[in-house]
Amino acid sequence: MESDKPGDCRKCGMALEQNPAWTPPPLGRPVYSCPMHPEVVQDHPGDCPKCGMALELITPMAPPEDEGNAELQDMTRRFWVGALLTLPVFFLAMVHMVPALARQPWADGEISRWLQFVLATPVVCWAGWPFFRRGWRSLLSRHWNMFTLIALGVGAAYIFSVAAMLVPGLFPHAMQHGGKVGIYFEAAAMIIVLVLLGQVLELRARSRTGNAIQALLNLAPPTARRVTAETDQEVPLDHVQVGDLLRVVPGDKVPVDGVLVEGHSSVEESMLTGEPLPVEKNVGDKVTGGTVNGTGSFILRAERVGSDTLLGQIVKMVAEAQRSRAPIQALADRVAGIFVPTVLAVALITFLLWMGWGPEPKLAYALVNAVAVLIIACPCALGLATPMSIMVGVGRGAQAGVLVKNAETLERLEKISTLVVDKTGTLTEGRPRLVEVLPQGGFDAKELLRLAASLERNSEHPLAAAIVEGARQQNSGVASVQGFRSVTAGGVLGSVEGRSVVVGKPGFLRSENITGLEPLEASAAKLQEEGRTAVFVAVEGRPAGLLVIMDPIKATTPEAIRELHALGIRLVMLTGDNARTAAAVAGQLGLDAVEAEVEPAGKVAHIKKLRAEGRHVAMAGDGINDAPALSEAEVGIAMGTGTDVAMQSAGITLVKGDLRGLAKAIRLSRATMRNIRQNLFFAFLYNALGIPVAAGLLYPFFGLLLSPILAGAAMSLSSVSVITNALRLRKTKL
Repeated sequence: MESDKPGDCRKCGMALEQNPAWTPPPLGRPVYSCPMHPEVVQDHPGDCPKCGMALELITPMAPPEDEGNAELQDMTRRFWVGALLTLPVFFLAMVHMVPALARQPWADGEISRWLQFVLATPVVCWAGWPFFRRGWRSLLSRHWNMFTLIALGVGAAYIFSVAAMLVPGLFPHAMQHGGKVGIYFEAAAMIIVLVLLGQVLELRARSRTGNAIQALLNLAPPTARRVTAETDQEVPLDHVQVGDLLRVVPGDKVPVDGVLVEGHSSVEESMLTGEPLPVEKNVGDKVTGGTVNGTGSFILRAERVGSDTLLGQIVKMVAEAQRSRAPIQALADRVAGIFVPTVLAVALITFLLWMGWGPEPKLAYALVNAVAVLIIACPCALGLATPMSIMVGVGRGAQAGVLVKNAETLERLEKISTLVVDKTGTLTEGRPRLVEVLPQGGFDAKELLRLAASLERNSEHPLAAAIVEGARQQNSGVASVQGFRSVTAGGVLGSVEGRSVVVGKPGFLRSENITGLEPLEASAAKLQEEGRTAVFVAVEGRPAGLLVIMDPIKATTPEAIRELHALGIRLVMLTGDNARTAAAVAGQLGLDAVEAEVEPAGKVAHIKKLRAEGRHVAMAGDGINDAPALSEAEVGIAMGTGTDVAMQSAGITLVKGDLRGLAKAIRLSRATMRNIRQNLFFAFLYNALGIPVAAGLLYPFFGLLLSPILAGAAMSLSSVSVITNALRLRKTKL
């Protein structure tokens, strides 16, 4: 179902909820959906067919100025009118409990009874009309829900009272006192008003669950300054195209993702890192839409615009995650599926028991207690317990730079005991750089670098990029290559200016019949023990030297490792690098285990092995070669600085590529799942205690009965309490 106006979900009756991150369909049509049942989507307002609540707008477009939250406005209006009319009804019904007024002839006279009838009728028939409409639809669709119970309960109390007013002779003599039958207009009216109050409070609380998404959307400025030949032109943000030159002045928000082509500045990237420290930006550096420019001015070339920007991808991912369902919700769904029929059966049994064994007037007692059962047994709190926590938790993660793909990932992450990490780009900066050239056998260092860089220019490997960049910085130049061939996890070879060149690991060189590598291997061993990587080069079939490359450990990695260990996580490094370099890095960081010289397929096999041992495994990586392992792990974690393939394969994306974000993600997962369990416990406990009390369980022992009015108040506040508890996640410290 899709909808462009407010309304109710036809399946569950809940209000369709506005999710500002929803990607609108063609032509920008608004879409409405149910927060409890995200599969319910339509293009016009209505009720959820499952739970009966009003569908809410989930498109990113702002509603018309005169519309706002139509459901909240309507419920608020009905509440205030209903409350003003119900107050005198309640006073007239309870006046007999005030000694000074109880003896007045009007206290229980016909005028009082008719006034209650006249005042309560618009409350029930107008203010409570949405509940009766949703209840009727639930009966027709056979999706019984909370509004089924409300409509039956209030309807029974009101119809009973109307019949007692108009045709009292239909009732047994035992129910008549002076020819009058007791009426319950105050109960019917008060229940409507209390349910309306609960709806108003709930709608207001639910509107705050989407604050994180709205805050993300507000990060993007509405306009941008496009640089033209004549002058700067301010244009709407959605008019910016890839390749446009945009000027960003001090204090402005960066409009789109791009690269600096002129000027320099410091940019505050707290939307990515959660830290307010500015980052220096110079020509050639990339900037992200939504970040805030400091004191400098610069011109950027737009590279990604609209939904393709990092901010757009974040909003889309958060929106989809908020609408996903966690496995734990299946329990609530199973209970909800049999809940309403069970409550109806309990209400019927309550009615029959009171009619058979209750005191006189039996019918009145039977009716009041059956109505109390119907009213208090609201399944709404049970249905909201999981989705509200997921919505708030995912939004809180986005604010901290932790993007959750779906609710299932968030639930799985709580159980993770072992984290498998790649080295390059995950523990290290992922920007290897050439630090030294060690020629052998009479080769010149500059010539050796030129030959190797000529070959590596055709490779996509990060080490190849470091070699090519090193040659550029040393002005070594490059030459043309013939017969280029790349071997995964081995190296590259080809002909450079008629000379055969082989670059890679020593095993790869030996497979190409290169001998005499022992002196180079001895030198490489010492370098590797220092955490450096040595790339072997052979020219014309004989060893020519080593290229020494270093990929510095990220400054934040040691702190992240300490935080993860404190959370009880075992850390295992899998890397394609050689054993000595891997061991050196693992030793510096205090990792629990390390596996080196592992090919992509080997990473998958190792994760399968860990899972077979009964461990709950997460994998963090950033490269294309990590994608299979990310998919194999129970939870894949991608560095936001890595490749799109890795991010698509992962369940968690750390926007800044900082492993400290993983510690935040684990804390978020544990807090969210704890919050969900609190909500489910409260919802189950509420019904487990409330229904028996409403049925009259305490009456034989203490003479206590639960008034339908109190049942209505408890029912309304139960949903509000669940949402309020979920909103606490917004303040969770990560």
